[in-house]
Amino acid sequence: MARLALLSVSDKTGLIDLARSLVEEFGFDLISSGGTAKAIQEAGLPVTKVSDYTGFPEILGGRVKTLHPRIHGGILARRDIPQDVEQLQQHEIRPIDLVVVNLYPFEQTIASENVTLPEAIEQIDIGGPTLLRASAKNFAHLTVLCHPNQYGDYLQEMRNSSGEPSLEFRQGCALQAFRHTGAYDRAIANYLEHQNTTETNPLPTTYTVAGNQIQALRYGENPHQPAAWYQTGTVPNGWSAGKILQGKPLSYNNLVDLEAARRIICEFTDEPAAAVLKHTNPCGAAIANSLSEAYQRAFAADSVSAFGGIVALNRPIDAATATAMTKTFLECIVAPGCEPEAEAILRKKANLRVLILPDLVSGPKETIKLIAGGFLVQTCDDEIDIPDHWQLVTEKKPTSAQLAELLFAWKIAKHVKSNAIVVTKNRTTLGVGAGQMNRVGAAKIALELAGEDAKGGFLASDGFFPFDDSVRTAAAAGIEAIVQPGGSMRDQDSINAANELGLVMVITGMRHFLH
Repeated sequence: MARLALLSVSDKTGLIDLARSLVEEFGFDLISSGGTAKAIQEAGLPVTKVSDYTGFPEILGGRVKTLHPRIHGGILARRDIPQDVEQLQQHEIRPIDLVVVNLYPFEQTIASENVTLPEAIEQIDIGGPTLLRASAKNFAHLTVLCHPNQYGDYLQEMRNSSGEPSLEFRQGCALQAFRHTGAYDRAIANYLEHQNTTETNPLPTTYTVAGNQIQALRYGENPHQPAAWYQTGTVPNGWSAGKILQGKPLSYNNLVDLEAARRIICEFTDEPAAAVLKHTNPCGAAIANSLSEAYQRAFAADSVSAFGGIVALNRPIDAATATAMTKTFLECIVAPGCEPEAEAILRKKANLRVLILPDLVSGPKETIKLIAGGFLVQTCDDEIDIPDHWQLVTEKKPTSAQLAELLFAWKIAKHVKSNAIVVTKNRTTLGVGAGQMNRVGAAKIALELAGEDAKGGFLASDGFFPFDDSVRTAAAAGIEAIVQPGGSMRDQDSINAANELGLVMVITGMRHFLH
């Protein structure tokens, strides 16, 4: 009797080529359900519908198709146990040698911005995971395939092994199936968990995270640390969905820096913007009328630190910007697109990593940090600060132009390691003091980098001033306006100092520590 294969797939990629090889090359009989059977029939290949094979129709609008003893008996039977074989014969059940299943597109469905809960529920596959788990459990006697990228390997294995895949191959396929159903169930659980969150309790009671390794990295932060890149979910998203135009393979540190670059550049959408980062901190950032001008101003803000940096752009790379970026050594560039002429220019720097991430704005909603015995989760710092809500606390009030500059400085400070001080002018950073143990030290670093250009400049602090010393240091350097979150017991001391020295100061009421 011919061997039997069950094919039931949502993603029809490669289906017909596989089915044709199974029938014509290896003599399989095929059984399929729903749209899979229709696609195989339309390709002119013989196939038996599951409902005809089981003698039971699909019911409940297709919710029940393959959940039947004739299907699962044929999958779960142990061919080396006489009682199992005898029961198959008694109930006229054929053993199934190959199960090919992929699941309803649940993750693609919930990725839609306006998806409703009932729509999401209908994309929760029941029969598919059941088939995959049953088949994977019995890998000693059959093969299970859960993704089109396995089809070629399976056919090659069949050709190399006289039509009988090795136990090692079948076990590997079973492992992939369990990984796949595990990730699928986690996606559903996470989605439903988030349906129960509220404004006062925005994080789920149970938080799970898992990923599939998509690339082994050369090493981690240091050469003695093994590292790998994992994709969350079964659908490529974020960086795993980006396109690498050119350059050497990405490193662990590259990816960490690129994510920091993505977070800062997505703050700016209205006008061309550029940011240059080193070790996750911006060493230069600017907004301008053109992308090339924004890049050149961001680079010039601290050209020494920019050497070997990461560049993030919020517009597709054009020829002028590409030309400017090839004048120095850079590690990586990320942008939402790249014009053909610009791509040709960048190609001259063969080792320069150039990534295209069309959706710079979409990122994780939470951040996770591991600690001994567990992990910490927080919502991302995506709150939008609006100057209309700021407190104008000094006698001297800011103009609309000053508020716009302070907002620019404030957005940059949000992405600098705390303690953070940022000095800007003309929507360009002049100096950045990052990760200092005291705030006045961060201010001194930022003001020293700004130099004489600090005169008439603007200063942002990611946290409150515990004393008025930073305000006096800023005034001595020529700063004209300061933005800070407030909240210190000595806020009034800082306000008094600003009034005494003729500065503008605004208090946002929201801090942006970045540890």
